[in-house]
Amino acid sequence: MKGFDLYKSSILVKSVGFVFLVIAFFYIGKRWSGYNYEQVIFFNSNSNALPKTLTVSISPNSNKTVDIIPLINNTIEEQTLEDHSLAPVPVPQPHSLTRSPPPPPPPPAVQRMGLVDENGVMRNDFEVGEFDPDVLEKWNNETDAMNVDDGVRVRVGIVRKFGKCPASMREYIPCLDNVEAVKRLKSTKKGEKFERHCPEKDKELNCLVPAPKGYKAPIPWPRSRDEVWFSNVPHAQLAEYKGGQNWIVVNKDKFRFPGGGTQFIHGADQYIDQISKMIPEIAFGHHTRVVLDVGCGVASFGAYLTSRDVLTLSVAPKDVHENQIQFALERGVPAMVAAFATRRLLYPSQAFDLIHCSRCRVNWTRDDGILLLEVNRLLRAGGYFVWAAQPVYKHEPLLEQQWEEMMNLTNRLCWNLVKKEGYIAIWQKPLDNDCYLTRDSETQPPLCDNQDNPDNVWYVDLKPCITPLPEDKSGANVTTWPARLHVPPARLQTITFDAFISRNDLFKAESKYWKEIIDGYVRSMHWKKFKLRNVMDMRAGFGGFAAALIDNQLDCWVMNVVPVSGPNTLPVIYDRGLLGVMHDWCEPFDTYPRTYDLLHAAGLFSVEQKRCGISSIMLEMNRILRPGGRVYIRDSVSVMDELQEIGKAIGWRVTIRDTAEGPHASYRVMVCDKRLK
Repeated sequence: MKGFDLYKSSILVKSVGFVFLVIAFFYIGKRWSGYNYEQVIFFNSNSNALPKTLTVSISPNSNKTVDIIPLINNTIEEQTLEDHSLAPVPVPQPHSLTRSPPPPPPPPAVQRMGLVDENGVMRNDFEVGEFDPDVLEKWNNETDAMNVDDGVRVRVGIVRKFGKCPASMREYIPCLDNVEAVKRLKSTKKGEKFERHCPEKDKELNCLVPAPKGYKAPIPWPRSRDEVWFSNVPHAQLAEYKGGQNWIVVNKDKFRFPGGGTQFIHGADQYIDQISKMIPEIAFGHHTRVVLDVGCGVASFGAYLTSRDVLTLSVAPKDVHENQIQFALERGVPAMVAAFATRRLLYPSQAFDLIHCSRCRVNWTRDDGILLLEVNRLLRAGGYFVWAAQPVYKHEPLLEQQWEEMMNLTNRLCWNLVKKEGYIAIWQKPLDNDCYLTRDSETQPPLCDNQDNPDNVWYVDLKPCITPLPEDKSGANVTTWPARLHVPPARLQTITFDAFISRNDLFKAESKYWKEIIDGYVRSMHWKKFKLRNVMDMRAGFGGFAAALIDNQLDCWVMNVVPVSGPNTLPVIYDRGLLGVMHDWCEPFDTYPRTYDLLHAAGLFSVEQKRCGISSIMLEMNRILRPGGRVYIRDSVSVMDELQEIGKAIGWRVTIRDTAEGPHASYRVMVCDKRLK
């Protein structure tokens, strides 16, 4: 009993002591507080409301006013609660209630991601956006087109697989092999049958052009300059016909190209050296960058100029030597099927620094020189025309008469014969219009009128007049190579599109845009490991894509295609030292099947789908793409499903990838591989 009483008294003492301490602390706290209670503010976020809204509750004992705007702003920035529960806000110190709150910190500097500043002017510090290395590394992973967007996507109907064309169509060029249209021509005396005559709508290509039996992956450049597989271009007729002129020989399972030509059987290098010695000012690879080789044979002239940093476009008609352009492209030399006949070639005025004709089988003086007038249109002011032919050096009555006719015509064109040596004659075009304006008023041919646009070339007839040079000398004042690749040319100001003051900035912005994208392709997709040589940019703009490939030291050339549906930027492309051509993608392209390693199309289909069927364009792409080649389509999300279905129906291996801007960008990249077998 005694122990029990002691235990009870101990608990009682402790309880009394605890109560006393609580009363004491309460009294002291109340005394110090002076009955002044700070205003307490609470925030609620309604988790069911979209967008989120904040509600404010104030304690009923508030008798002061407080500016809560800074508190709300700070709370919004600092709030991290994910369960939308009540979140107390730190109470401001007493002194803050009697003075204005401190100004908020300045906002972070705006990072400009667009082309235009607040005044509508192009910015030199334009940024495309940073490439996310993680995104780039994941580009090698396939992505289903139906899962690349958070939104609702409308899937197109399943496209039936396309069948193979007959074996007889393995070299088919739709607009140049239209036998029915050629038969309906009223005349073919001027070469009309070698020009474009495209199939009617119901007779368009609707099958897959087959490769020759035994087709192999092309021999890579630069070895392809000297040899190609016989099975890829199985046509021995040219080797038999030109065997004695050192053009081409058959060696077991390959064609070999010794580098000769009709007028330079001892080799193209020696021939080029001779031209350089005759006119040192030509300066291949420095002053002369872009060359046109007319009636090119197997393009050895252009092939050997490549090593001198010269870009040569080799052209020839599909005539009795019909496969010469196919040989050129198989070798990896820029080439295109084209004919001097009744229409302008599809290149702009003042495009080429030098135009070359070595026994090119063109009668330059026919119809008062209308074909040489086309050369004059294409030739840059101050540019050179090189003619290697029998009338230059043979003293036979008929050939001497042809030489006299040529001299008379070139004098009336104000060309200056700067050198004649051996079998080569070289003329130079004037730098301005002074000579034209001082000619006798009756001299033929006349100057073209001011209404004629010399850069208008799509299905435009040849003009029997001299194209005058621009008064501002634009086109003649391009810088030397390689600086001209990145210098905005003067002719940029003549392009018809919705910009004026900002054109130079547009030019620079496009170059920067494609430089960053190609840098990403090189890093993530290892483009330098690809055996790229013949490349086509199907919607080239100012040629920024091609310039970026050069900047990345990829050993390839690019055919820059400018669609007729957009502004004609071809003059700018040539002034940069690049190649290009005008084309309408609602029609087939003038080249042989299997001639390009890579086709690139940026924003093409979202534009052209309003004018022509997407499937017809993609079938044409398949025709000109080499087996084992690749297609890169960078376009709007809205067309990706249809592109994917058609690509699969063609038989390509198709993958859809996010751009480097991330999965929520409005663009995607579709990468397609054409199977070798």
